[in-house]
Amino acid sequence: MARIVFDIETAGFDLESLDEPVRDYLLKWAETEDEKTEVRESLSFYPLTGEIVSIGMLNPDTGKGAVFFQNNGNPLLPFEEEGIRYEAGDEVEIIQKFWGTIKSYGQFITFNGRGFDCPFIMVRSAVHKIKPLRDILPNRYGDTHIDLLDQLTFYGASRRKFSLDMWCRTFGIKSPKEGGITGYDVKDFYRSGRGLDIAKYCTGDLKATAELLLVWENYIKYSNHK
Repeated sequence: MARIVFDIETAGFDLESLDEPVRDYLLKWAETEDEKTEVRESLSFYPLTGEIVSIGMLNPDTGKGAVFFQNNGNPLLPFEEEGIRYEAGDEVEIIQKFWGTIKSYGQFITFNGRGFDCPFIMVRSAVHKIKPLRDILPNRYGDTHIDLLDQLTFYGASRRKFSLDMWCRTFGIKSPKEGGITGYDVKDFYRSGRGLDIAKYCTGDLKATAELLLVWENYIKYSNHK
């Protein structure tokens, strides 16, 4: 069965760009400047207040993949580097390319894809009137979508949900955070025209997730085949 790892990077809209009733709603309980700053920094977590700036996909069995990303209006021709094809476009174009690619794969692998990536993709697709071409949120306990956060917490039996960075450090996997960028930096990078840096950060997440998949498959997932 052909399988693929996918991951997204998102950036929140500027709070001041939102309609006044939306701003009032978001800031309703924010009384201090620190609380208002926290609201601003959280906008990238929700598809109602943020957008997708990068979608990456990687075949864990071949090491080949693609990252579609917004480059803030700066033209950039597609190119390939270390088996990853990079293509720029606006949010509509990168979402369409995601659906066009994902539809031919039988299994999906994510880290927290059920809780974040998939709902974000589906809502942003609906915002742009783009219909999904594949069910990326099938039965949680099936084998079509392997969410490694689910698997490594044993479907919530382990109460603490550690980050991808923590799991990578535990198993000696190179963490994408070692490159000097985190998810909190994405909005600033995007606003300053550093879309390609975000795309390469997304590639780091893909590769780390693919390596974590191997750990789970070989040493945690039970199999009665010797």
